[in-house]
Amino acid sequence: MKISTKGRYALRLMADLAEYNTGENISLKDISARQGISFKYLEQIITLLNRAGFVKSVRGPQGGYRLARMPEEYTVGEILRLTEGSLAPIPCLDGSPNSCERANECAALEMWESLYQAILNVVDHTTLADLVENKRKKTGYVFSI
Repeated sequence: MKISTKGRYALRLMADLAEYNTGENISLKDISARQGISFKYLEQIITLLNRAGFVKSVRGPQGGYRLARMPEEYTVGEILRLTEGSLAPIPCLDGSPNSCERANECAALEMWESLYQAILNVVDHTTLADLVENKRKKTGYVFSI
């Protein structure tokens, strides 16, 4: 499984909003500068996040974006599913129950299922707040108003 640029950038955008979460709106221009991501590309991603209700947007001179929920209420998994779709390493794990005609004889099925569960355990138990804390531990930087 490989996460696309869109998925990685969406996660960085959301983590930036979480890190600078003061209740104030944050401009996409500021996020673009901090993250080193093209403003145009962020516009496409923020539209997706806004439609999904992950962020709130405000127009005008004091406009910008902010999280719709608290950082600890977002998981990496839900953000990646929005941008990537299924996180299953193979297509036959997309449905439940498994509809693969070879499921009863597949020698590797248990291994694929274990891999998928390991992925889900990480992404569904890691929050935006965890990512912000990881960055603070690495950089020693604490954003303050």
